[in-house]
Amino acid sequence: MTDLVVKPVTGAIGAEVSGIDLASDLTSHDVGRLRDAFNQFHVLFFRDQQLCPERQAGFARRFGELGSHPYVEPSAEHPEVLDIITEPDDRVNFGGGWHTDVTFLAEPDLGSILYAVDVPDYGGDTLWASQHAAWDALSDTMKEFIDPLVAVHSARMQYGGNGYSQQSKAMKTRNADDATTSEVHHPVVRTHPVTGRKGLYVNKAFTERIRGLHRSESDAVLGFLFEHAVREPFTCRFQWQPGSLAMWDNRCVQHYALYDYKGKRRHMRRVTLKGDRPV
Repeated sequence: MTDLVVKPVTGAIGAEVSGIDLASDLTSHDVGRLRDAFNQFHVLFFRDQQLCPERQAGFARRFGELGSHPYVEPSAEHPEVLDIITEPDDRVNFGGGWHTDVTFLAEPDLGSILYAVDVPDYGGDTLWASQHAAWDALSDTMKEFIDPLVAVHSARMQYGGNGYSQQSKAMKTRNADDATTSEVHHPVVRTHPVTGRKGLYVNKAFTERIRGLHRSESDAVLGFLFEHAVREPFTCRFQWQPGSLAMWDNRCVQHYALYDYKGKRRHMRRVTLKGDRPV
């Protein structure tokens, strides 16, 4: 048994975990404690880890089956791994802007596990926002209005045609035609399958409109929700160092990879956990 310590980093979201080596053969007890912390804080941070791709994937498999990205080329050696790289001459970074990963899928990823391989000497922080806290802060009248609504999500804005994520020089995308025609429907308010808590489930990158509303009505409601969902009281921020790892719950979290290090290189390594259909 390890000397695992879980320390919250804000009042709304996130905790830093120490006293554990993720490259080791973790006990079921340790995995259970991490799972409980994950469900409570939704984003967990670890420092000073030494993880090769195999070890990172092995750690992730203790929490579920690994997912894959339909529109980004994976590592040639490790098909379950995405090397997320920003080169010094890139105009954009992969993951920039507030979003929840792959909500354009019928069964979006449960969680993401991101490891810092090479980071600039300043900049490149990531922010996360609790969608439970965002829901809780709404008025009862707004909750009653949006709770039954359903939104349309698509990959086309990011991966179809000349989408934002296709503009990265370092990242290789694929299946642009499929992305352009992709469309799934998810509830605007999602109930977490483990905790039963409600949270907002829309994001600016992939949510296009609300079903059943006129476009002007949908734009107005989504515009408010996009801004409200990432208010500062709902967020936490992490400064990366080589060997840092973050794992987060895509069922109730948005995140934003800042691009304030132009002219420098950043290399992160990501694996994801398969999820289920939002309800």
